Amino acid sequence: MTIYLDYQATTPLAPEARAAMAPWLDKFGNPHSPHRLGREAAAAVEVARERIARLFPPGGALVFTSGATEAANMALKGAAWAAPPERRRVVTLSTEHACVLDTVQWLGRHGLEVVVLPVEADGRVSLDRVAEAVNDRTAIVAAMLVNNEIGVIQPVEEIGRIARAAGALFLCDAVQGLGRVELPDADLVAVSAHKVHGPKGIGALWVRDGVRLEPLMHGGAQEAGIRSGTLSPMLCAGFGAAAAVALSRFAGDRTHVARLWQMARERLAGWTINGSAEHRYCGNLNVRLEGLDAARLIADVRGVAFSAGSACASGSGRPSHVLKALGLSDADARSSIRLGFGRYTTEEELDAALSLIVEAAERQRAFA
Repeated sequence: MTIYLDYQATTPLAPEARAAMAPWLDKFGNPHSPHRLGREAAAAVEVARERIARLFPPGGALVFTSGATEAANMALKGAAWAAPPERRRVVTLSTEHACVLDTVQWLGRHGLEVVVLPVEADGRVSLDRVAEAVNDRTAIVAAMLVNNEIGVIQPVEEIGRIARAAGALFLCDAVQGLGRVELPDADLVAVSAHKVHGPKGIGALWVRDGVRLEPLMHGGAQEAGIRSGTLSPMLCAGFGAAAAVALSRFAGDRTHVARLWQMARERLAGWTINGSAEHRYCGNLNVRLEGLDAARLIADVRGVAFSAGSACASGSGRPSHVLKALGLSDADARSSIRLGFGRYTTEEELDAALSLIVEAAERQRAFA
């Protein structure tokens, strides 16, 4: 049996989410149809929307998407296209997820001015840099709540205030933070179900009341007039159930994860933490050991599922752009591993996994 320590890539499906989805394998009504089957499906979608919305502040609407990548694209492109002609600047951080960085660069090729701010050695951006970059030409500022590779929490509340003071919108990628840490006061928030023990293939964009976006896709405008396509009641129901569990277990999950974090820190005392040890979500431990070949370690420890960074970039062969942004060398980046744990990780599992990882790392260094 494999011990799963890759919670940043995806999370195990919550039993409650599975149970909520099961009936919709047989109920096939289109939630946008006017008859009884369609109305039943539509009701399930709205119940799910309401359950997820409880994780967000009041004063906004939740738009279902296929995932956080679509949500981020919708927010960035939609806000840029809807912005007045004098606002042609987009500001973001060098450690953002590829769905933000690649979209921002695309906007740059289509006439917008792009500013990608560096971060400090601890992975957090300087607020002075943000204030210098955000001006009256800025349309949107994007910053991740919890970094998917190193777990560092950005000062998003302050970044949002700077953006709005300049008349710009603030987008927060809260994929790794939903149900785990408090969400910031933002204009747009991108989330994904499968990072909070829900199903893959569904996410959402929370849009503050009064924020106008141009749609990416046309052909029905089923979701708030800005997202076309037939929704899956099954996926919505699973997301809704997972969100409800996350809300009810918020404090308990945080306590459990903090205990696992402390345990891992003690067992990996000789390893160096990548990113701030203070400003972070404790379910993500990104560490390095000098001289270690992380790819070889992952191959050697077959009984544990862990990674060297983002699943989205794992096949590129390049050192993590996040670790490079911290100022790490290629060698340091390639000697780093990411351990992700959460609600369903037991202390016994983590202890066993850490033993296997430490033993394999010691063998590797002994024969280097």
